[in-house]
Amino acid sequence: MRIVSLLPAATDIVAMLGVTGHLVGRTHECDWPPGDLADIPAVTATSLPEALTSREISAAIAGDAHRGSSLYQLDVALLEDLKPDLILTQDLCDVCAVSYERVNDAVRMIDLDTRVVSLEARTIGGILDTVDVVAALTGTEGRAAEIRADGERRLAALPGSVTDAPTVLFVEWLDPLMPGGHWVPEQITYAGGRSLLLGPGAHSIPHRWSVVADLAPDVVVFGPCGFTPERTFDELSVAATQPGWADLPAVRQGQVWVVDGPAYFNRPGPRVVDGAEILAAILAGRPDARARRVPVDAG
Repeated sequence: MRIVSLLPAATDIVAMLGVTGHLVGRTHECDWPPGDLADIPAVTATSLPEALTSREISAAIAGDAHRGSSLYQLDVALLEDLKPDLILTQDLCDVCAVSYERVNDAVRMIDLDTRVVSLEARTIGGILDTVDVVAALTGTEGRAAEIRADGERRLAALPGSVTDAPTVLFVEWLDPLMPGGHWVPEQITYAGGRSLLLGPGAHSIPHRWSVVADLAPDVVVFGPCGFTPERTFDELSVAATQPGWADLPAVRQGQVWVVDGPAYFNRPGPRVVDGAEILAAILAGRPDARARRVPVDAG
């Protein structure tokens, strides 16, 4: 089977199912597993410069020239040359990847005999279900069962809902403020916290930073979509200069953290279980190399 993944999370799933060898095309953003994708051609590109701030990215997305997945260019000629049997994409987020509709249009235009499958997980259970979907298409059901069993076992070992759970604000985008949605509130609950602003499966929308002072979160975790931790640290002044920031319980108690959003929180792949474990370590006061505490005077 020849597979093209137009979604980084789908590439994660393909890799975990052990069929990376069938991957003939990927997105320019696919970066896991490290080193395994270098020889697989990228069939997408973006018109956005890499150095833009979150505010500049938001403005570009809202502009007339860019609407949702029009931010991404699909190399239709390369896609035709690759002749995939299966294309994995999504229609969940307009700015995360090339949309299901655009991919179908391209397949029809070049008359490929290709199956296009849209992965639409909004919850952790839904993510594990998408693993089963890809497994059924690739004949790897046994491996999918192992992934599900491992994920469910690890999640069950976490604190889960607890009395007097600390309140957690997960920041998925800095400017404007967007809290972590879809599966992120579940990650927080599994970790022993209480998600602020959004519940399980909810789609994130922009909020004013002024609401944070009223919420007074016990813990703030920054994991912006598509940002490395280093890039996130570069933009923390957006939050740190907000009125009332220094008075937040999270700031006073040194409970402000930066995590790798794309690796463990933003993408609907099995590594969201790792994300829940990272949050559990933060809330339990245990060191975890995958989370970096923000100095009180940062920004």
